[in-house]
Amino acid sequence: MTRVNFRKRDGLGRIGTLESDGMPPVRLPGVAECRELFPALDTLAGTNLPLCAPAAIVRQFPPENGIQPVTIHPQLDNHAVSGDCVMVAGWHTAMANPRMYVDWLITLKEKTPVDTAWYAPASALPSTVAILCYSGFDLFDYTAVDLKSAQGRFCTPEGDFPRDALTSGICSCPGCTAGDVREHNRFALRQELALVTRFIGDGQLRDLVESRCRLDAAQVAILRHLDRHYGFMERVQPVARSGIMRANSGESLQRVEVRRFAERVIERYIPPKTDVAVLLPCSAKKPYSLSQSHRKFQQAVGGRAHELIVTSPLGLVPRELETVYPAGHYDVPVTGYWDAEECAVIADILARYFRNHTYRRVIAHLEGGALKVAQMAADQCGIALEYSCTEHPTGTIALNMLDAVLAGERKIKDDRLHGMISYQFNCDVDTRGTTLRGHFPEVFYSRNNIQLFSIDTTTGMLRPTLDGWKVLPEGYRVHIDDFIPEGDILAPGVVSADPAIRDGDEVLVVGARALGTGRAALPADEMLRSHRGVAVRVRKIKRL
Repeated sequence: MTRVNFRKRDGLGRIGTLESDGMPPVRLPGVAECRELFPALDTLAGTNLPLCAPAAIVRQFPPENGIQPVTIHPQLDNHAVSGDCVMVAGWHTAMANPRMYVDWLITLKEKTPVDTAWYAPASALPSTVAILCYSGFDLFDYTAVDLKSAQGRFCTPEGDFPRDALTSGICSCPGCTAGDVREHNRFALRQELALVTRFIGDGQLRDLVESRCRLDAAQVAILRHLDRHYGFMERVQPVARSGIMRANSGESLQRVEVRRFAERVIERYIPPKTDVAVLLPCSAKKPYSLSQSHRKFQQAVGGRAHELIVTSPLGLVPRELETVYPAGHYDVPVTGYWDAEECAVIADILARYFRNHTYRRVIAHLEGGALKVAQMAADQCGIALEYSCTEHPTGTIALNMLDAVLAGERKIKDDRLHGMISYQFNCDVDTRGTTLRGHFPEVFYSRNNIQLFSIDTTTGMLRPTLDGWKVLPEGYRVHIDDFIPEGDILAPGVVSADPAIRDGDEVLVVGARALGTGRAALPADEMLRSHRGVAVRVRKIKRL
């Protein structure tokens, strides 16, 4: 019998433990002598079927009941249950076909319980284990690196080299010191898994994968195919992280956090009531308002227009959302040059936004690539841009021009709370009567001296109090069974959950005898499909 416990997730990547009767716990993601962990591996028959084998053949070899690990196959019905370890035999062959790799992965993930450990036999090398963990595999063996050792290959996260690399100074591990390539290769695999574990813990596994895949075309293709399955990947990616989102490659334009932000700005976000918008360049400092350039912009605008920041890779950041992840957390290499793909993606975001939200005047206070993108978007959606500058937006002449073109326009109400609520909770709430205290970005919103919301300074997201949830009409509710929580809400206690909930979302816990507020630790789908693990990390409980 096996038991699986996951304590940290970053998309499909997970940190946890696998316990098997009579064996010490295995840390996940991890590597183990799997024939010792699962003695049945020596006797299992008919499990090593090609992943591309047709259903008629695969179904002639059903997996044996009660045997760990449980064999799963794209053409087999699911036989695994919560707590099992599942094995995808022959997964190492999938790496050669990136499109099918992703299709098979999604097929298997969608029909297998989410609280199972995933074992990829003979697949893990120091150069492949990061993309495997990003794909949701947790457990590996030494077969692949031992085969490389027998072939006289020296393995590193960047690829493998001839055996003479042992003496080249690339590595100084005990295996290299002893001249033992097998020991080095095993050490390199364990070391890379330790690094992957750290990146999952920091919520930055995607950043590691983007850097590791650069030397392998197949891995780049796998990453791109996964990104194209936005619906599948969006469900499992958290809505916010506390660290920096590094957008250092072309793949960053398609990563879930970037696309989700753009979609919510276009579809959810409700701008303030004004018909004048000004497009501004981004700044290296986040949130933008803390930068010297944006202090100058805000002074010149004087509250007479809706401020929209044009930036790559996010596209468009309304001023009200500048603290929200990833707008307040991204880092991008600044060269002043925007390539054709970048321009096309960002222009499409701007065009879609302006089709949904019309303005009487749109003023471009931009230069370079950002100005080019704004012009492309204007052509696409048929709006006329006004220009307050074409170069040096922070220069005195440009700032004076910006002030002049806004002369005679009325000031608009600064209602940051309304915009953030619409973006985060997908609802239109009357925020009249709310007051703000504190210093930006660490602020609190109250009404009649009752605190309703605060901003989480690590993610920029709103945190509702129990009184704040009364303002939000519906959605983001997790309904629990008839009990009074004594701490975090576990998955077995969840009866239903709003399908929009993602890992990291603020949620209201609703029960017959208690209300609570906290942060989702699982997406809604996994709350309902899991039989173990924390579903909601609770901040406050109120007995009814």
